[in-house]
Amino acid sequence: MRQHILASGFVAATVLAGAFPAAAQAPAKPPLSIADQGYLYVGGHYQTTKDGQIKTGQMFVQYQIPAEKKHTYPIVMIHGGGQTGTNFLQTPDGREGWATYFLRKGYSVYVIDQSARGRSGYFTDVYGATRRPSTKAMSDRFTNPKESALYPQAKLHTQWPGSGKAGDPIFDEFFASQVEDIADVSAIERLNREAGAALLDRIGPAILLTHSQGGPLGWTIANDRPDKVQAIVAIEPNGPTFYDNQIIGAPDWFKDGGVARAHGIARTELAFDPPLQSPDDLKPVRQEKADKPDLVRCWQQAEPARKLSKLAGIPILILTSEASYHAPYDHCTAKFLTQAGVRNDFVRIPDLGIHGNGHMMMLEKNNLEIAGVLENWIDKTVK
Repeated sequence: MRQHILASGFVAATVLAGAFPAAAQAPAKPPLSIADQGYLYVGGHYQTTKDGQIKTGQMFVQYQIPAEKKHTYPIVMIHGGGQTGTNFLQTPDGREGWATYFLRKGYSVYVIDQSARGRSGYFTDVYGATRRPSTKAMSDRFTNPKESALYPQAKLHTQWPGSGKAGDPIFDEFFASQVEDIADVSAIERLNREAGAALLDRIGPAILLTHSQGGPLGWTIANDRPDKVQAIVAIEPNGPTFYDNQIIGAPDWFKDGGVARAHGIARTELAFDPPLQSPDDLKPVRQEKADKPDLVRCWQQAEPARKLSKLAGIPILILTSEASYHAPYDHCTAKFLTQAGVRNDFVRIPDLGIHGNGHMMMLEKNNLEIAGVLENWIDKTVK
C-alpha cells in the first residue's frame, strides 16, 4: 500500500482562509499521514432511455485510509437532504470537518454522495422531479433559526460561524454546496439503501454515521445487512415517527403533516416480528401528553408492539442538539426503537454542557468538540 504525507486539510481550506476573519481560521495542525485515498462507485444498474443505455442508482464514495490504522472498522458518513458529502469534509469557514477528525484518530473514513446527488449524478428522465433549497429555508432551519423563531428551541442557537444570512461569506460558501435532490423521498431511500448495502458488501463491516434525511438509511441498511453494521451513530435522524412535524411558530409551535414514515422510522420496508401484512398493522397511537411542553407528542406502535429483531443488538447512538428544529421530536425515534426491542443511547448534547448548536452541527463553531463526543461513544461501544 502506498503512503502519502499530505498537509493538514484540503487545498481549498488554504484558499478560503483569506476570505474569513482570522478568528474563524483553525490553528495549524500536524500533517496527515495517509496510506491510501481515492473513490469508488457502488450499486446501480443499466437501463435504456431515449438516449440509449445509461447507468442509474450508483453511489459515489470517497475514502481515506490512515497510515496508522488504529481501529478495525471504518466509518461510513451519510449526509442528509439537499446535501452532499462536503458536509463532512470541511466547514464553510475553512476548518477541518468530521472526516478529517476521525482520520486523525486512526479511522478509515468513507464519505458518500447519495445516489442521484452530487458526484453520483442525476438523470431527470429517470429520477423525476426535484426539490431545491432556497436561502430563506436554509437560514430558517439551519443557520439563523433564532430570527425566524418557528419552534421553541430556536432562540438558543449561537454556534453558526457568521450571520447565517445570504451575503455573509460563510453562509454563501455553505449555500453554494446545497443541491437539488429527488422530490420523492421514498425513492431516495430505496436507491440509497440498495447502494449502501452494496458498499458494505464491498468494504466489509463498518460503523454508519448518518445525518438528517440520511438517518433512515442507517435503519434500512442495517435491516438489510445486520451482520455488517457494527454501530449506528444517528445525528438528528429524519423524523419524527410516522408523521412529519410541521414547525409553525408560536403559540402552537407544532402541527402534524401527512404520513411520511409508514414503517415508523422509515419510508421503506423494515423486517418486523411478527411480520407486517401492511404498514397499517403498526396501528400508530399518540402520547396523550408530551414529555415536556416544548416537545411534540410522540407517535408509537399500538401494544403489543412488533419487534425490529434485525436491529436488536446493534449499538445505536441518537444525538440531538439544543437549538435544532429536531430538538422537539428526536426523542420519539429513540422511544420507537426502545418499544421495538432495540436498545439505544439517546443523548441531548446540552446535557453534556455543549450548548447553542443547530441541525448542521458538523459545520458549526464547536464541530470538533461534538466529534469528540461521537469518538468517545464509538471507542467505548464498538469492540
